[in-house]
Amino acid sequence: MDLNSRVQKIINYSELSSSEFADEIGVQRSNISHVLSGRNKPSLDFLMKIKDRFPEIQWEWLIEGKGAMIFSENEAASTPSSYSLEESKINDDEPIITGLFSIPSQEIDENTKREEEKSEISEPIQYNIVENTPKISENKNISEVETPIEKGNNIKKIVFFYENGKFEVFEP
Repeated sequence: MDLNSRVQKIINYSELSSSEFADEIGVQRSNISHVLSGRNKPSLDFLMKIKDRFPEIQWEWLIEGKGAMIFSENEAASTPSSYSLEESKINDDEPIITGLFSIPSQEIDENTKREEEKSEISEPIQYNIVENTPKISENKNISEVETPIEKGNNIKKIVFFYENGKFEVFEP
């Protein structure tokens, strides 16, 4: 049985229509349609939404098709709870919670060294301010403007852009 047919079996198990099932698990209706038609395979996110909504469905059956579709009471009792798994991972030698503002001294030393290196590298930028420079261009009257040197290059259009965002177009 392939993954798409297992999704179909879950929909039948839920006794919902495809659109109701999509709304129930929080996916788009087109996703259900594409999975059931075989166009797409269900994504991990899609499968996790099914598992979250239907926790009685076995994950191994959903993913690989192995075992029974639904947990039996014997299997649920024999499966260790997540709490007992987490307890076995705790090491009594290491503190579980450290202080909110406690930072190991090694990290403080490294941060201080970095700040000192930054302050040595960055020097103030010196600017050369030149005052009373001569104007590069002077305002000339329109009559003083020379004609183009090459006769084939004539002015086609002049556009003035103003600071307020407006512009004017002049065509001679």
